[in-house]
Amino acid sequence: MHPRKTILTCAVTGNLTTVAQHPGLPVTPRQIADAALGAAREGAAVAHIHVRDPASGKPSMDIALYREVITLIRAENPDLIINLTTGPGGRFIPSDEDPRVAAPGSTLLRPELRVEHIAELRPDICSLDLNTMNSGGDVVINTPKNVRKMAHVIREAGVMPELEIFDSGDIALALDLIQDGTLEGPGLWTFVLGVKYGFGATPEALMYARNMLPAGARWAAFGIGRAEFPIVAQAWLAGGHVRVGLEDNIYLSKGVLAPDNASLVAKARGILEALGGELATPREARDLLQLARRSA
Repeated sequence: MHPRKTILTCAVTGNLTTVAQHPGLPVTPRQIADAALGAAREGAAVAHIHVRDPASGKPSMDIALYREVITLIRAENPDLIINLTTGPGGRFIPSDEDPRVAAPGSTLLRPELRVEHIAELRPDICSLDLNTMNSGGDVVINTPKNVRKMAHVIREAGVMPELEIFDSGDIALALDLIQDGTLEGPGLWTFVLGVKYGFGATPEALMYARNMLPAGARWAAFGIGRAEFPIVAQAWLAGGHVRVGLEDNIYLSKGVLAPDNASLVAKARGILEALGGELATPREARDLLQLARRSA
């Protein structure tokens, strides 16, 4: 019997981490691509990518920035699996005067605009958020109707959706979408643990979520902040894949900023190998996920 191979995803920049929090946060397309390539050298098989406005460092949805990042990565490492976000565009902040009116900071977009870059650039994987929830002081809104619209575009593009799960209701919605044919089952799932008002970063929450999945589902889990490395171990022990990166956590240990994404990957790899695990190469991960190989 072959040893089980674990797919490690590195989420290199995200939407919420700021340069003020971590001066080494990748912002420009070159920095984001280099972060993904550095993570791959340490054992990541998948790079989960957001883009930023190079001037301000703020989150962006500019298709040209996504295209540049992908081009730079593929020029050096065509095997690395590219996973683009579709999360931005779901945040709503009600104004104090009239809660029906969005306050500054709201990002709500028509669902079609949140997946434009997927239709055009056709990455290997893209995230598909199923959560409607309190998030900090704001609300994230992903209605079933809008999730269906996004899922349709993703499927038409021939891209594999990664179902981002923040709480148990998200799994119920995804199972409905698999049952009615909107999504292909058994699916690729990722549990987000430790976001306030979502799943807690506990073994109980992880096992509960895993046990709701359909037979044959492929899944990963990751923890936010200080939960990052404990969840690496717990996800592996429960039979899942793992994720780390500056999107989720900026510390290598208590009070010690991680030098870069690659250092987080290296630490996660050490944890898995100490437990007897083995990381999948990008090619092995492509085979596990039944994704096309891109290089000769």
